Amino acid sequence: MVYRFIILSDESDNFRREILIDSDATFFDLYEAVLDSVGFTKDQMASFFICDDEWNKENEITLIEMDTSSEEDSYVMDATRLNELLEDERQKLLFIFEYLTDRAFFMELREIITGKSLEKAECSKSIGNPPPQITDFEEFEAKAAVPLTQIEEDFFEEDFNLDEYEEEDFGNLSEGNPFDNY
Repeated sequence: MVYRFIILSDESDNFRREILIDSDATFFDLYEAVLDSVGFTKDQMASFFICDDEWNKENEITLIEMDTSSEEDSYVMDATRLNELLEDERQKLLFIFEYLTDRAFFMELREIITGKSLEKAECSKSIGNPPPQITDFEEFEAKAAVPLTQIEEDFFEEDFNLDEYEEEDFGNLSEGNPFDNY
């Protein structure tokens, strides 16, 4: 079987990647395919998270063995096959590529293609530019118009009344699936 993944970023609206990979491949193979598709280096820590339909993290698949005393199962990328944890189309994953700021790609197992196999993962579609791999904190602070300490002071000085805001002002954030357009 071949899995077709769609990859999106909340940092780059026009960014999209599509990865085709054999279901018997490991999460490490998927890790390499994702990084190759966006031109990221392979010298940073990263993890996949299997998520529920609301993007809540469930199982973590780490790049290296983590010494954990947790009662939960521990998965490592090079020892875990995709088909061990992924069985259903529309399964959601997060690929955390920057731990410090919890930056991630949103992934969805868009299609399971039966009767086919692939020797090597491939990026079948590449649209737009990915976000930068690592946050430049000096540049981030320089772009901030107001120091964070000032924002905190100003925010809490004002009276905030939730009743002043109508639901339609925010739109229905739970409506629609961004992956449905692909």
